Amino acid sequence: MKMIRFKLALIALVVMLGACKKDELNYTSGDIEVSVKTGKNWLHNFPLFLGFNKKNPPQFAIWIEDSQGNYITTIFATYKIATEGWISNNDNRRKESLPHWCYKRGITYNDGLMLPTKNTPLTDGITGATPKSDSKFKVKTDNLKKPFIIKAEFNHSTDFNNHYPKDAKKGDNNYSGGKEGSGQPAVVYSATINEKTTSVIMQFIGHSSPDGSNGKLYYDTNNITSAKTIVENIVVTVKH
Repeated sequence: MKMIRFKLALIALVVMLGACKKDELNYTSGDIEVSVKTGKNWLHNFPLFLGFNKKNPPQFAIWIEDSQGNYITTIFATYKIATEGWISNNDNRRKESLPHWCYKRGITYNDGLMLPTKNTPLTDGITGATPKSDSKFKVKTDNLKKPFIIKAEFNHSTDFNNHYPKDAKKGDNNYSGGKEGSGQPAVVYSATINEKTTSVIMQFIGHSSPDGSNGKLYYDTNNITSAKTIVENIVVTVKH
């Protein structure tokens, strides 16, 4: 099956900026670098207790689709979303965190949701802790047919604004998981890579389902505020 061959041919390696020289990325011709530059709202105040907050980076995933929008493989997913690694989720699976990516993967787990679980996590090779600063991801794309699409989805917990408040009611269009939910829905970026691409900036194209009930992409972003500046930019470079 062509898609399976694509998956086997594509290997993703993750290296964060500021790593030791021995961990620096080494490229061969045709490899791709995805460079994520953090925005002013990369770190978000997550409430703990007694008025204390913790500065949390977002959860995110980066993946590849074919030119028709069919999922091929994941380049990287943060550890919490890839392993159900929330410290104390009280059985809240955070289905509103990265629903566009989850539905693109198309895997339903035992509880009927589409997020990886503790018992069935994503492969270790494509997961890691959320970087707290700029980061780069190396992708080998042997036998991957061009054009193809790279997408990225980012989300904070409790990132409320006037349109997505914590007291929104389940079933409302602006409900995003309650007081410990997302607030603003996950934001999605995309770029198409073709034979002529050398470097391209991924474009902010919309947001995903606020409550995680579907995998649709919503293009009206008028009610998205601080979530637009989680990242400053994402640059995809084809190495030659």
